[in-house]
Amino acid sequence: MRAGGLSRQITIEQKSVTLDPDFGTEIISWVPLVAAPGSPVVGVRFYANVMDVLTSKSEAFAQGLVIGRSQTRVRLRWRDDIDSSMRIVVHEDSDRLLQIVGGPAMLGRKEGLELLCEAFTTPSAGG
Repeated sequence: MRAGGLSRQITIEQKSVTLDPDFGTEIISWVPLVAAPGSPVVGVRFYANVMDVLTSKSEAFAQGLVIGRSQTRVRLRWRDDIDSSMRIVVHEDSDRLLQIVGGPAMLGRKEGLELLCEAFTTPSAGG
């Protein structure tokens, strides 16, 4: 996978679930995927190619809200520790949060991988 096409920085986050000691309820937090096993848990950034799949967006209703969904394809160098339970933060002027909904799919012979992601937004009050 050529480095020139990997022009955006992303952070891959995995879900961490702990129990609240007082109430026994689950507390969900997101922690960055580390660069290698045993590495300190810091916000490691990876270079990736981030492409919007379609310029149009679809909408759905969830709990009485209109939710806009836009799909994005993310390609990065091969890793074998990424799955669809994780999410991606694309670092831009305003960071964008993407949920992995498809993949990972291997590109070539473990040259890279591709993830299909969705960004979820709710419309602003102004319309």
